[in-house]
Amino acid sequence: MSALELAETYPYVSTDDDACDAARLLVERRLVTAEGDDRDLDEALERLTGLTVAEWLPRHRVRPPTVGPDASVTHVAALVARTHTPLVAVVERDGDRINLMGAVTAARLMERIVGGS
Repeated sequence: MSALELAETYPYVSTDDDACDAARLLVERRLVTAEGDDRDLDEALERLTGLTVAEWLPRHRVRPPTVGPDASVTHVAALVARTHTPLVAVVERDGDRINLMGAVTAARLMERIVGGS
């Protein structure tokens, strides 16, 4: 099985997107833990108003782990273990352009390794 076959559709934003929209996406999809109540969320969104994702991100960015679509399950598992991250992006390069094909989550990887499906 290849990384592309194992990959799932995963929401993403670009650095030019609105920071408030990105924050809402994170909370709505439960990709981050939102602590507090709606008032806390409203205050956080107020601080992000007018910012892009690039302006919101820390200056020191961590490059996410990526694999090509033909990477093996073993390669993806080794990358997850080495980088201590629960998510690996599956990308396809076309010249200078990089296309996100999906993402392999640690949960999906474990389903494949343990369950064999």
